[in-house]
Amino acid sequence: MCSTAPRSEPCGLTAAAREISRWPAAHVLDTARLYRLAIEKAEPGAKYHAVAEEGIPFRDIAEAIGRGAGLPVASIPAADADAHFAFLSMFVGVDNPVSSEGTRKVLGWEPAHPGYIEDLEHGHYMQ
Repeated sequence: MCSTAPRSEPCGLTAAAREISRWPAAHVLDTARLYRLAIEKAEPGAKYHAVAEEGIPFRDIAEAIGRGAGLPVASIPAADADAHFAFLSMFVGVDNPVSSEGTRKVLGWEPAHPGYIEDLEHGHYMQ
């Protein structure tokens, strides 16, 4: 995380050195298609997971963003994560793998667009 305040260390991105922190993801166009399928086919009260990738390591996400932004990525000790990430630390440290197997079977949904890391590296985010 970077700031415009004077710093004694270089600006860069950090990843907390926790055992594992994974985030599920899906491309927005795949998610939009799933919403349409849910509107057309959903049973009342049903719950679906718009997840193309069950768990991307937070470190991989930070490294992809760092490459795109031209910033170094470094791990920090887990004990320092709360102070470093402030209110975001509750998200950074979450290990949240999620499956969409049931959603795919019931609605016939198959994600077709780039994965999160590929989209970060080849998308429009860093332009």
